[in-house]
Amino acid sequence: MRYHLLGPTGLYVSELCLGTMTYGGYSGIWESIGNLQQDAVNEQVKFAFDAGINFIDTANVYSMGMSETLLGQALKTLGLPRDQVIVATKSTGSMDESPNGRGQSRHHLFNQLDASLKRLQLDHIDLYQIHGFDPLTPFEESLSALNDVVRSGKVRYIGLCNLAAWQIMKSLGVSEQKGFAKFISVQAYYTIAGRDLERDIVPLLQDQRLGLMVWSPLAGGLLSGKYKAADDKGPTGARRTTFDFPLVDKERAFRCVDAMRPLAAQRQVSVAQIALAWLLSKPFVSSVIIGAKSMDQLRDNIAATRVQLNAEEIKLLDDVSQLPAEYPGWMLAFQGQARGKPPFKE
Repeated sequence: MRYHLLGPTGLYVSELCLGTMTYGGYSGIWESIGNLQQDAVNEQVKFAFDAGINFIDTANVYSMGMSETLLGQALKTLGLPRDQVIVATKSTGSMDESPNGRGQSRHHLFNQLDASLKRLQLDHIDLYQIHGFDPLTPFEESLSALNDVVRSGKVRYIGLCNLAAWQIMKSLGVSEQKGFAKFISVQAYYTIAGRDLERDIVPLLQDQRLGLMVWSPLAGGLLSGKYKAADDKGPTGARRTTFDFPLVDKERAFRCVDAMRPLAAQRQVSVAQIALAWLLSKPFVSSVIIGAKSMDQLRDNIAATRVQLNAEEIKLLDDVSQLPAEYPGWMLAFQGQARGKPPFKE
């Protein structure tokens, strides 16, 4: 297991992060994603920690709080040293149907942080993340509230999820202007079959030195190797059978799978491990979040840290998964190519 600094901080996090969306099995989409209960959660958390994972990600909305509760109890039961576990959670999503049961108002953020701390049985959150964009609450209000929870000691660092590049940059600008604590990480969807992040957000991350936490690295299981074609429903109980998410160009996804199968066969590993190894090879990725319904899945995903792709293999996978050219990207590349050449001699 390797460790990376998380954005512009001195905090080291494991290259794999244990995701907890499969914990709880509350009704609706959560039941489709996973319904692991306490004993299974304890087993996963212990195995991950023993394998070197020091980073765990959850959210208040996962199974309507049950994921946090199960994780908190696991940490307590296992007696893991608090200073060796980096716990991340989130708020923004709907926790009830009251007028203020969602969003990023000061009211909601303060209430949800306290509720998360209680469920997790912790006195602080290492990384507190907004879980999307709230079109009604001004950035200034949300950022002021987040600054206050950092200053209070209840939160060590703040991060964001699923925002557009302009929203990320605006939030950093507001924090700079006001002297607020800044976001240090971005949690976003990124896979070999879904590289949209590279258009605007990856250059922003590199410019602003933000950390990247990748969610759904296997595209909701589509890159696991268990699906044979775009119209394949997958094995019984597969998540995409009942919850076909995240959105993905399935034809492109299966071109990627076809390219990864020989690499997996050569190493006698799963296609999933090749997909994860491709992500782990990217220097701008801080940590890849892995969530599993079973211990077999968890073991297989963690084993991806032992797969090293060579430069030729990475180029092969980069080429087959390449995004179609889009303006202004292709124009910027065209106009900027001359600046990459050595200066002319006088």
